[in-house]
Amino acid sequence: MGDNDKKIEEGGSFPAKMTYQVIICCIIAAVGGLMFGYDIGISGGVTSMDTFLLEFFPHVYEKKHRVHENNYCKFDDQLLQLFTSSLYLAGIFASLAASYFSRRFGRKPTIMLASIFFLIGAILNLSARDLGMLIGGRILLGCGIGFGNQTVPLFISEIAPARYRGGLNIMFQFLITIGILTASYVNYLTSTMKNGWRYSLGGAAVPALILLIGSIFIHETPANLIERGKDDKGKEVLRKIRGVEDIELEFQEIKRATEISQKVKSPFKELFCNRENRPPLICGTLLQFFQQFTGINVVMFYAPVLFQTMGSGNDASLISTVVTNGVNAIATIFAIVFVDMFGRKFFLVEGATQMTVTQIAIGSLLGVNLKLVGPITGHTVPLTVLILICVYVSGFAWSWGPLGWLVPSEIYPLEVRSSGYYCAVAMNMICTFIIGQFFLSALCRFRFILFFFFGVMNIIMGLFAIFFLPETKGVPIEEMAERRWKKHWHWKKYFKQN
Repeated sequence: MGDNDKKIEEGGSFPAKMTYQVIICCIIAAVGGLMFGYDIGISGGVTSMDTFLLEFFPHVYEKKHRVHENNYCKFDDQLLQLFTSSLYLAGIFASLAASYFSRRFGRKPTIMLASIFFLIGAILNLSARDLGMLIGGRILLGCGIGFGNQTVPLFISEIAPARYRGGLNIMFQFLITIGILTASYVNYLTSTMKNGWRYSLGGAAVPALILLIGSIFIHETPANLIERGKDDKGKEVLRKIRGVEDIELEFQEIKRATEISQKVKSPFKELFCNRENRPPLICGTLLQFFQQFTGINVVMFYAPVLFQTMGSGNDASLISTVVTNGVNAIATIFAIVFVDMFGRKFFLVEGATQMTVTQIAIGSLLGVNLKLVGPITGHTVPLTVLILICVYVSGFAWSWGPLGWLVPSEIYPLEVRSSGYYCAVAMNMICTFIIGQFFLSALCRFRFILFFFFGVMNIIMGLFAIFFLPETKGVPIEEMAERRWKKHWHWKKYFKQN
């Protein structure tokens, strides 16, 4: 047995250096996260702007300014919520199309197509004259998000060396947080402008243009090239991105996975019918379910609305949102630096614990201090809630935020990787749609109890991470079944015993 064979057998990674080609490709691809984050951050601020409400939702504007309107019900309107959630409904179907497109034509053109959809959607929103144009633009943005979220994390996981995969993949989540932070600052700048909401929504064209231009210069992933029969090109790219000549072991491992993949005529049938694919399917899908039911999008979508509900003025609520999103971005850097050192499970369990405590504390404060009518008097309670939200967001930002995307991108075998990851992305979009469409209505009916619900969900997901999720740190993607699933106390029963 050669040295390299021994190294792989004992749990090491394939020979590789951290090359500038890998870094550049990962950063450019991760701009897809910037698009996603900008849209998450922009919608909540826009829906709290009076000029936007007067233009498209005058009945909500009137309800918002009624003196005796129920604090929890000021923004309870299904059409207003559809403005936010329609994007994610479109993303469900777009992700399905992207799972086929990326496997057949490559990750690179799929990323490029994502930027084109997003660019057209941003232009349509910028020039919207009625609600139909507004929702149409959101649907096109959803297509861009669906194509981008389906492909970018897979692209990064396939192109990154195994021992650096966690930090590089979290670049996607980091740029999501930068997008959210940028959007909240843009909303603050445009909130006092005439038709400032147009500039806010139209600003989505900027990250789309960056991704469109950048995607011209990135490499296709070796795994996808080899899967499509381009072995020589795959070897060439693999040698270039690894920065070493000795790439034969990794090439052969990808080739072996490709041969298995090519025998699969129906990836979705293989995914659902083959028992051995059950563990990554369940874990990958549940990770995205839990990520959304941490309650994070309650904060990301509706933070300005939430702060206005507590009686903060429009400017104060937008400034509070900028602060919250700044914490989100800074905390994500912590995950980039340490996730390949401490591992995935450590951060998932710690983050779930931190979010549980803060959600229960926020719910308790609102339950005691926020009455049905009238603002909270004084600044102590809103400031305390802001601090708790920042602590909550930091817990999400270094755990379930980035790892909800990272882990599903690294646990599927090649033959079902696109279809498996689609299930994870689709779950994300479905849950995001549900929260975006119904949170304001749920806030109206359940009030502060909603935060206790999310607290309980965080307890459940922490237990899931402890008992059912294997550690994936440093394991080559094609070796995940042998090294992790077959050795897990629960999931090993799904595999044939040798």
